[in-house]
Amino acid sequence: MNSTELAAVAGSTAGTATGLAAALGAGLLIGLERERRKGRGAARAAAGIRSFTLAAVGGGIAMALGQPLLVALGGLLVVLLSAVAYWKSREAPPGQPAPDPGLTTELALFITYLVGVLGVQQPALGAGAAVVVAALLAAREKLHRFATELLSQAELHDALLLAALALVLLPLVPAAPLPWLGGVAPRTLMLTVVLILALQAAGHVAWRLLGPRAGLALSGLFSGFVSSTATIASMGARARTEPAQARACLAGALFSTAATWVQVALLCTALAPAALATVAPSAAAGVLLAAGTAAWAAWAGGALPQAAAASSANEHGPLRLREALAVAALLGAVAVGVAWAQRQFGNTGLLLGTALAALADAHAPVAAAAARHGSGAVDAAALQQVALVAVGMNALTRTLTAFVAGGRRYGLGVGASLALSTGAALAVALITR
Repeated sequence: MNSTELAAVAGSTAGTATGLAAALGAGLLIGLERERRKGRGAARAAAGIRSFTLAAVGGGIAMALGQPLLVALGGLLVVLLSAVAYWKSREAPPGQPAPDPGLTTELALFITYLVGVLGVQQPALGAGAAVVVAALLAAREKLHRFATELLSQAELHDALLLAALALVLLPLVPAAPLPWLGGVAPRTLMLTVVLILALQAAGHVAWRLLGPRAGLALSGLFSGFVSSTATIASMGARARTEPAQARACLAGALFSTAATWVQVALLCTALAPAALATVAPSAAAGVLLAAGTAAWAAWAGGALPQAAAASSANEHGPLRLREALAVAALLGAVAVGVAWAQRQFGNTGLLLGTALAALADAHAPVAAAAARHGSGAVDAAALQQVALVAVGMNALTRTLTAFVAGGRRYGLGVGASLALSTGAALAVALITR
């Protein structure tokens, strides 16, 4: 046997040893958790740390031998032993009803066997799976409390709705752009609906964890990096249906507009660092005014009614599908209008093209202009103008979205803040010329 063959054998042996070690560790980890719940005496459960460790190591050895039939027979043996253990655990003294011990330990024993098999194939994945299984078993009380006490029926319904839209319907929607839809793909509009609903869900989670005021404000800030328009829509829908939280929802929406200016600065930093000194002062002014109005909206309204905060999650779920569909339809209409304008008038210049594109999205034209600056086609002053026009024109779409989703008062608040932040950015641009 030459040196190459010896190295191959040594590598194979080392890989098998690593896999068996992963299987052993998985069995010990899961078995340790089950041993703590096993109990003592005659009423103790059937499987503990030794049984789980042996099951995992047995699965690893069967896989290491490279015998698929042996792996299958080992799995069948574990299933049979688990069935016997479950049957024995249901025995009761004469005249007493049979207890219901549950199937968790028996299922965990079979899964531990599979984790041992997986550990030999992919040690890292097997070890990760063992940690997940052990964590699920250890979190029994918390998971039961979450499912039966913390999670309302309406929230469960909305979670299933969001999962169905994202995992079932979205992949089935056509992904090819359609000319009659302004070159927009139906999947893009459907993705907008899913995004809005996901942002509503994220805001609801933040609200439950941090309270109405801080939770919605923080949710709006981070959601603004994804889509300020979608954030304004989701916050507006919540403000319309829950008037007691209108001020907090408005603050979250305004914080999302601050994130828009931050993202403009980040795009310039990544794609056109030489122009950052020109764009940064205007972007900073926009951030300060948007964040300032958001902070005022968050704290000037006083404390929120505790009764409303306590009962909101139980009365209805966080998702507003009707408003999400309305915003997607609005964005589709904007796309059709942009396509019509381009066919009629063409691209009469960088700023006109930016203004048209920014009606649908503010960041895309900024990113395009920043990339062109890197190639020398756009100077720093022109990039600054592109950023101002893009955010300013997109402010019109966001203001209209605010009126559609949240009503007149909410729309006026969002529109006033956008006007102030955009005006401040423009003023700084004129002063620093």
